[in-house]
Amino acid sequence: MSLLELQNVHAAYGSARVLHGVSLKVEKGERVALIGRNGVGKTTVVNTCIGAARLTSGKVSFMTRVQKPIRAFRAARSGISIVPQGRRIVPGLTVRENLLLGSAPDRKGPWNLEAVFAMYPILRERADGLGTAMSGGQQQMLAIGRALMANPDLLILDEPSEGLAPVVVDELGASLVRLAEQGTAILLIEQNFGLIRSVGDRYYVMAKGSVVEDGRLSALTAEELKRHVSV
Repeated sequence: MSLLELQNVHAAYGSARVLHGVSLKVEKGERVALIGRNGVGKTTVVNTCIGAARLTSGKVSFMTRVQKPIRAFRAARSGISIVPQGRRIVPGLTVRENLLLGSAPDRKGPWNLEAVFAMYPILRERADGLGTAMSGGQQQMLAIGRALMANPDLLILDEPSEGLAPVVVDELGASLVRLAEQGTAILLIEQNFGLIRSVGDRYYVMAKGSVVEDGRLSALTAEELKRHVSV
């Protein structure tokens, strides 16, 4: 079953057209990487799904249901959780409070505070401290944990490796693979080819607002992958 599918999607910000006939899908339990250089429209794919960019034509469907774009505050109820670029930890709130913001009471599943703390023990240690006082890697764990609190069918991550040390990126990749093995589908928007290689199974390449290539990551050489993501 396709959790998320875009069919010939065109989208814009105001009068500026950004996406030009994008088609892609993420099946249940899949790990899909959306790759490409800066400014090619990768984040706009997410923004179109949640209504932050204007869908001008084409179809977006979730769980095979064709629908209008899901507003950000409703996405979690629909089974889509997003870890945004830049993490967006809420200032003035503790780690625990930031996690609780991600809860979707109507959705059932294995993820709650204790499960997130078990996944990322540092969050338990820092639970009563401010989320913004943690390191970049710890904040990324917090952003992922907050997304998991909604018990999503699909987790979308936008440039999660940004600003992180290589060893932290490796830990992040291992945790995302564990999530996928537990049944959460992943759409990874990323330029770090190491993270792409460790997490992704299938891939789509974007250029100038369009998907120009797709396939299995195992079929790409390291040099081909670097060529697609090099700035």
